[in-house]
Amino acid sequence: MELLSQVLAMEPTSQVLGKEPIVSFAILLVVILVVPILFERLRLPGLVGLVFSGVVLGPSGWNLFQTESAVINLLADIGLVYLIFVAGLEVDIEKFRRKKNRSLGFGSFTFSLPLVMGILIGQILGFGWITSILIGSLLASHTLLAYPIISRLGVVNNEAVTITIGAKLFTDIGTLLLLALCIGSTEAGVFSLTKLLTLLVWLTIYSIVVLVGFDWVGKEFFRRSGGNEGNQFLFVLLTVFLVAVGAQLIGVEKIIGAFLAGLAVNEVVGEGPVKEKVVFVGSVLFIPIFFVNLGLLINLPAFFNSILSLKLTLFVVCGLIASKFIAALLAKLVYRYNWQEMLTMWSLSVPQVGVTLAATLIGYRAGLLPSEVLNSVVVLMLVTSTFGPLITERVAVGLAASNATEPASTSISEQKIEETNTALTIVVPIYNPHTQQYLIELSALLAGQANGKIVPLAIATAAAHMDAPQLEASLQRSERLLAKATTHSQGLGVVAEPLLRIDDDFAQGISRSAREQKASLIVMGWGKRTGLRARLFGNVIDNVLWASHCPVAVTRLVESPKKIQRILVPVENLMAPILQPVQFAQMLAESNQAQVTVLNVCDRRTSSSKIAARRSHLSLLVSKLALPNPPEIQIIAHENVAQAVLQAARLYDLVVLPFIRNRTSPGGLAISDVTTQLAKQLTCSIVMLGEPQRTQTVIMPTGVPSTTSVI
Repeated sequence: MELLSQVLAMEPTSQVLGKEPIVSFAILLVVILVVPILFERLRLPGLVGLVFSGVVLGPSGWNLFQTESAVINLLADIGLVYLIFVAGLEVDIEKFRRKKNRSLGFGSFTFSLPLVMGILIGQILGFGWITSILIGSLLASHTLLAYPIISRLGVVNNEAVTITIGAKLFTDIGTLLLLALCIGSTEAGVFSLTKLLTLLVWLTIYSIVVLVGFDWVGKEFFRRSGGNEGNQFLFVLLTVFLVAVGAQLIGVEKIIGAFLAGLAVNEVVGEGPVKEKVVFVGSVLFIPIFFVNLGLLINLPAFFNSILSLKLTLFVVCGLIASKFIAALLAKLVYRYNWQEMLTMWSLSVPQVGVTLAATLIGYRAGLLPSEVLNSVVVLMLVTSTFGPLITERVAVGLAASNATEPASTSISEQKIEETNTALTIVVPIYNPHTQQYLIELSALLAGQANGKIVPLAIATAAAHMDAPQLEASLQRSERLLAKATTHSQGLGVVAEPLLRIDDDFAQGISRSAREQKASLIVMGWGKRTGLRARLFGNVIDNVLWASHCPVAVTRLVESPKKIQRILVPVENLMAPILQPVQFAQMLAESNQAQVTVLNVCDRRTSSSKIAARRSHLSLLVSKLALPNPPEIQIIAHENVAQAVLQAARLYDLVVLPFIRNRTSPGGLAISDVTTQLAKQLTCSIVMLGEPQRTQTVIMPTGVPSTTSVI
């Protein structure tokens, strides 16, 4: 009886969940892990699922989470700051500088027209001037949610796309500036001119200090940190939150500081492993929690029962889409773009996610935006984040096809093919005695075609003392591996110069050795990503790709490379970077008298004339290599690129793929690529050719430079 009374006296489960933070956090992790995957399988953005989860778990649904939960609010605030910081970090300043005038031109169109539209909507529905201006500012920015799509289609360097990317800097700054002025210049909801002027002075001084001071401090710290990625990672995080606190001290919202921090460390971090770690931590944890928390604030019963909410949502969604369309149309008329380019600019500027949602939440908390506006903006996000990328995927394909009919496009004319007699030097890191034979054979075949040499490389892990027994054992093992590799190379008739290096980091040791040897290529064996540390800090291959100055061939060879007779090179777009994998495949094919097929998969709806144009353009690209035995060109119309390549690969011994790293979108959610899908499902041998991560020109021995860039 006593036990029964204790059981009956126990609190209800919902109350236990509400009081125990660790339970709430565990539920959040389950939501973040499962829900985006389910929604992406439904071909909906994962962030839509996160917001929907917040609605279901919040007061409008199961009431499992409360909006006043201290734990969730803290994590969501960190996610809010992180979201805007990443928006500043992801701004492509180089693209903005490249087309500065046109980026400012389109930026002014796509900022001012939605701003005016929002102000009109606010005035029509009876809101005050400050609220109306804020509504307009929310519509003025845009999120490049479809960037992975245009990157995959190879149209990033199209001028219309470039100025749309550059315009994001203008629109983001404009939106956040208006937010800061509207909130900072009001006292108890009343506009104050004196406070506005004071705020402008402090904001100007603060911005200069952050952008100049932290940029200099960051460069000095990175230079003196000796490549310690952990310390660099912590420095970036410290910068974000210090600058955010500084913003609050001068009377502006912390997200203004977060955005300035992103701009300040943008060039310092660059496109490297530190940036990936910073973005990774936010995208897998804090930013998703922000979206879930946003869903908690939505009051569904009030939304559907309020005529004002429904009218405002309709006006906001239609007004945004129409004003962005008119802005893109003006750019088309002024800069004489074609319809595909105009529609691509429109579709890229429609999605409203990062800055829009953050500014809405800040305005709502400040009491300047009513709940009707918050609900409407969330619906706007759901609609535009689905509608924009869908349109981009359709019209950008047309843009790529139209480029295919113009052989003298920007991406081709900028590539100057120069002859060079540089000898091919291939660095082959060896560690696993069971796989090094095939690696040496592949490298020998390539080196033999270019009268080059191979450098078998063994890394012995450094110890605190150079006479440590562990180091001695590592050195002996490395010497045995190098002796075996040298003997094998000599048997293949190729010059081998074995290299033993003592280093405390495998990846840095490989990258530094390759640079010292002036290597043209690094050939590595397959490395599987396992464990939490590998996911968070990357594996050796990831880090070599980030640090290497030359291409890296990551191989998974199921048979001897000398038996390879048919090689398939799938290309997703018709841009110049495809030359590198085609050249690699052709060099290997000539050593084995093998046949190379270059495969391009286009949309099933592509007309026969456009297919012929793509074939012609692809042939023209390949002809730049001046190969003695040109590869076969094959075009397949299929609705699924990965499935088409998998079906074709059944007849081939080797597939050469471009190694494209998984990146995160500005919304903070990971987006997969076709290369990743193929690497998981192909059963034949694979070579994934990874380009250096920083934009540079790499000249292979046969004389073909390839301008590489981060995707």
